[in-house]
Amino acid sequence: MSVLVKEIVVNCGPRETRVGVIENGELVELFIENTSGERLVGNIYKGKVANVLPGMQAAFVNVGLNKNTFLYVDDALENVVGVDELPEKITSKASIKDVLKPGQAVMVQVSKEPFGTKGARVTRHITLPGRFVVLMPTVDYIGISRRIADAEERDRLKRLAQELRPKGMGIIVRTMAETISPEELKKDIDFLDKLWRRVKQKGKPAKAPSLLHRDLNLLYRIIRDSFDSDVLRLIIDSPEEYESIMSLLDDIGPHLKDRVFLFQQQRPIFEIFGLETQIDKILRNKVWLKCGGYIVIDQTEALTSIDVNTGKFVGTTNLADTVLKTNLEAAREIARQLRLRNIGGIIIIDFIDMDSPEHRRKVLTALAEATAVDKTKTTILGLTQLGLVEMTRQKVRQGLAQSLLKQCPCCEGTGKVPSEDVVGTRIEGEIKRYLQTTEDPAVLIHVHPTTAGNLIGINGANLDRLEKEVAKRLFIRGNAEVSPGEYRIAISGPTDEVEKAAIPVAVGEIHTLVVDSVHNNRAQDGVSRVEGYVIQIDGAASLVGKKATFEITKVHKTFARAKLFVRNST
Repeated sequence: MSVLVKEIVVNCGPRETRVGVIENGELVELFIENTSGERLVGNIYKGKVANVLPGMQAAFVNVGLNKNTFLYVDDALENVVGVDELPEKITSKASIKDVLKPGQAVMVQVSKEPFGTKGARVTRHITLPGRFVVLMPTVDYIGISRRIADAEERDRLKRLAQELRPKGMGIIVRTMAETISPEELKKDIDFLDKLWRRVKQKGKPAKAPSLLHRDLNLLYRIIRDSFDSDVLRLIIDSPEEYESIMSLLDDIGPHLKDRVFLFQQQRPIFEIFGLETQIDKILRNKVWLKCGGYIVIDQTEALTSIDVNTGKFVGTTNLADTVLKTNLEAAREIARQLRLRNIGGIIIIDFIDMDSPEHRRKVLTALAEATAVDKTKTTILGLTQLGLVEMTRQKVRQGLAQSLLKQCPCCEGTGKVPSEDVVGTRIEGEIKRYLQTTEDPAVLIHVHPTTAGNLIGINGANLDRLEKEVAKRLFIRGNAEVSPGEYRIAISGPTDEVEKAAIPVAVGEIHTLVVDSVHNNRAQDGVSRVEGYVIQIDGAASLVGKKATFEITKVHKTFARAKLFVRNST
């Protein structure tokens, strides 16, 4: 069996933080957290019960989000004690109307992110993860990670957890706790106990709905949950975050500090490690296997179906061996893709038909072994009567396809294209690389109008930041002839020449043009364009689709203001 070489690569950009987990040169997990976005899982709120649904044995709880959260009756029971096994779902015959009342204040924790039209799911069974243990204040239970295989070590950790846990609370000992000292375990438990006391203290006077505790950001969660002695190195491209990690490791893992490296090359870190091309493949349905076969992954709201095909692989002996080899490789690749794409819910796999029961057993065994390394709970249910493999994978956060793609506006939702944020981030990186190759002080760039808005940002904030980073004068213009995923360098050269080309109007000029649309942020104003350059016309919203004559009153780098000169329409 080959030695597992595990690395963590961190890209800290102005828009988002990306973390890639690499095993033997292959990307197996990808985490993306938008700097302006909000992660909810792990957050603790004091909420108010909005309404109780006896027919669904559930309640909606208002915690101050856009949508009310969903609380099942099994997750609504408090102070559950004396369970014999890890309470993944603590069941009861109690009715939801006996547990909760409308208007009641409850402390809840988000257990699942919102998906599609569904709000977040919450629970009253609070869990506070540390580096070595997970504290469960409402459950009287001791559990040891199933990844700790040594029986003596499991017994040692169980005795320590029983001795050190706060009275009446539960403890799950994490994989990272293997071989640690009692002092280290106690330090982690004491920290979480104090955190729980602070949360409760804050919750007493708080008015519902209110946030009581926010989980750590992505980078710190990776250090807490994934950075252990199995990781050969962690490479990060931000000097500031590098120092933060080193400071954090002083407290939780000094022995790991020599495995942290600051990336200082000019080329982007994900490009150097070949991750950008691997990420591009995540967005495709078809995944090629090394043998020449391929799998097709189709995700719907209800389930994910995966089809296995021999493709270009014709084998060397007989059909049964060809099918077996393809299916075995597909099983391992499917397990990797589930982790990489963070696919959750019901999964149906249509392997190539196998007549041999022994071959079917080998493929199911290979699938089980490949999914065993997945930290997210995965269950293989076996073969259906139709010969399909049915399995489930716990759904906690949004899959990558949902976060990286959006509905395609050109095909009315039958396909998907990368979102503006994904396109904007990629094009911004390409623009930076281009500007490193030219000495020209200014450049005019044409992009699709939706991409232009993303690159410019609210009140030009993104464009201002980008100009400071590259120390050049940049002009962005929307051009409908440029596809959303592309950009064009229209002109590059002296600042005065580029500015003249980038701003085709001047104060005092009078134009007669069709009003294209209503302004996004000012409903009373209309928008027209001169060579793609945006003109915001005061009070022209009612003239959309008609010609209007207006006078330019102010000129900015990305748009101009105008006032109606003569109101007319033709």
